[in-house]
Amino acid sequence: MMRRTKIVATLGPATDELDVLVEMCHAGLDVARINFSHGTQQDHLRRLELLREAMRRTGRYVAVLGDLSGPKIRIESFVAGAVQLVEGQAFALDTALDKKSGNEREVGVAYKELVADVAAGDTLLLNDGLIVLEVLAVQGTRIETRVVAGGELSNRKGLNRKGGGISAPALTDKDREDIVFAAAQHIDYVALSFVRDAEDLHQARALLRAAGGNFTRLVAKIERHEAVAQLAGIIDATDVVMVARGDLGVEMGHAALTGLQKTIIHETRMRNRITITATQMMESMIQNPVPTRAEVSDVANAVLDGTDAVMLSAETATGKYPVKAVAAMAEVIQGAETYHLSQSRPRERSDITFTQTEEAIAHAVMYTANHLNVRAIVALTESGATTLWMSRLRSDIPIYAFTRHEGTRRRVTLYRGVYPVSFDVQPNDDVPLAQRVFDMLLDLRIVDEGDQVILTKGDLSGVQGGTNSMQILRVHRA
Repeated sequence: MMRRTKIVATLGPATDELDVLVEMCHAGLDVARINFSHGTQQDHLRRLELLREAMRRTGRYVAVLGDLSGPKIRIESFVAGAVQLVEGQAFALDTALDKKSGNEREVGVAYKELVADVAAGDTLLLNDGLIVLEVLAVQGTRIETRVVAGGELSNRKGLNRKGGGISAPALTDKDREDIVFAAAQHIDYVALSFVRDAEDLHQARALLRAAGGNFTRLVAKIERHEAVAQLAGIIDATDVVMVARGDLGVEMGHAALTGLQKTIIHETRMRNRITITATQMMESMIQNPVPTRAEVSDVANAVLDGTDAVMLSAETATGKYPVKAVAAMAEVIQGAETYHLSQSRPRERSDITFTQTEEAIAHAVMYTANHLNVRAIVALTESGATTLWMSRLRSDIPIYAFTRHEGTRRRVTLYRGVYPVSFDVQPNDDVPLAQRVFDMLLDLRIVDEGDQVILTKGDLSGVQGGTNSMQILRVHRA
């Protein structure tokens, strides 16, 4: 059985060898993430060129996701590089303090407006919630706190307010520069960090379009308390939703995280968008060659929730075993999908009103495929939209996006259960279209002669959104 859930892996120093990227492609890499929070645009460009060479050598299509930095609220640096905070001690955050003069009593803060966003009684969380501070008073540029949960605190760690409420806008000046870079490099997806509401996404999309990124898709990272309250509007305004469990768990509380993950994935799929589940999925593989049992369960649980993709971060960017991390994730996904697809299929919904012809065709195809012995589904597509509709409905039947557009082939690598194939319709070809499709399927060893397939297409080639027919066909050689 082909793996349906896709793998996103972050590029970084650990992947800066071409041979490593080639092996990652062979291991199952579907989408490469570039983290704009680290490195320069020259670093990103060099990694893009390496990735494209790895794609050429392996013949594999890999999409690129550019992850914007966003307004990550961070403390500044310590003179000694780190301090040890003890429960009950006094500790201050001061927006006017020199950037490198932090000590065991105080440290600077990069976000100057923090003093306006917090008040006595608030809880501040540092270093992904490992350090907990209670705010005692706010005076001028200084926030006086008491350490509730201590530990080692080092330079430039992230800071959150429990329950959200930080007023920083989602887009920074650096993000605007990186959006222009992403458009110029034809990056397939751009992720917006710390989204608050739909307006943040409208603004980012407008910036992308102004920079020429007309085909770049948006990813909304759900990591703020405010975003959960605005979830429906955010999903409708974006193309992809990322469950960014690091900051989301800190702001909402870890006890609520599992339920939130399931809710976000369910609501996103119901609105026909794509989902990525991210953060610490195989964290131990930064140092170890195999994942823990808990990490295996975590990845499998996301697959069973219906996520389109699962993401590796530091595991591949800076870890010791980037190739093994991708291979381990692929193995866990396949194991989870074997169990998932052994269960009874959900009933197709009867209360849907279709808004587009291709959506109606997609539902008809999946209903037919789930009740007929079909080996594969082939969609002749310009934008990949028809395959997106199909992938929202669970099935163990692979969906092949036959398209002439390289951008579409890369884009659909993120869609659960969808696989790209390079194919162009030739109007004056002496060979009938269906026969050309059969020959391609047989040459790729996707099907055997005599297998049934479903083919969807439009009457007019080259028209986006033009899919209006389906055929049930039996494969044969000319």
